[in-house]
Amino acid sequence: MLDADAALLRLKEGNEKFRKGASHIEVDEASRLELVEQQKPFAIILGCSDSRVPSELVFAQGLGDLFVIRVAGNIAAPSQIGSIEFAADKFASNLVVVLGHSHCGAIKATISAIEEPEQTHSPNLSAIVNSIKPGIQSCLDSGDSLDDKVQKAVRANVQSTIDKLVSDSEILRQKISEEGLKIVGAEYCLESGVVEFFQ
Repeated sequence: MLDADAALLRLKEGNEKFRKGASHIEVDEASRLELVEQQKPFAIILGCSDSRVPSELVFAQGLGDLFVIRVAGNIAAPSQIGSIEFAADKFASNLVVVLGHSHCGAIKATISAIEEPEQTHSPNLSAIVNSIKPGIQSCLDSGDSLDDKVQKAVRANVQSTIDKLVSDSEILRQKISEEGLKIVGAEYCLESGVVEFFQ
């Protein structure tokens, strides 16, 4: 299994291929059948469910390469944390990437809910918005444009999700301290196709 640094390098190289249009992945029957009995994903991606940000394409990876969890706003609710724990434990994946993206609709909905609290959402959408709110409120400046607010909030939300993964998972804390697991944040830019990793 790849260590965290090697896994991160593979993702960066894959994103470069994607941006150059050289990321076409063909899957033949033999490759597909090899994965029937086992998988060995080298990285875990907690990303947004936005249709414009499919992790396998953005990182130019194929079947069995990534363990991907997608949820609006790339939040860390118990089911997402449990999924990450499962992959880190079962497959010894040593890299977790929390992937936000520009123009995120869940972030925009949360900013709107903060600025116009009289708005109502369904209980389920409210659960997502309420998960995002605490991590972004302090970064919002009333003098900023909406684009600036979204940009700051996307990054703040990624960091908030990382903090939640660490604080709410003894398994992940143990793997960080004893097994070299790394959790890193990143943002995908819809316009450029670039994934910027935060260190």
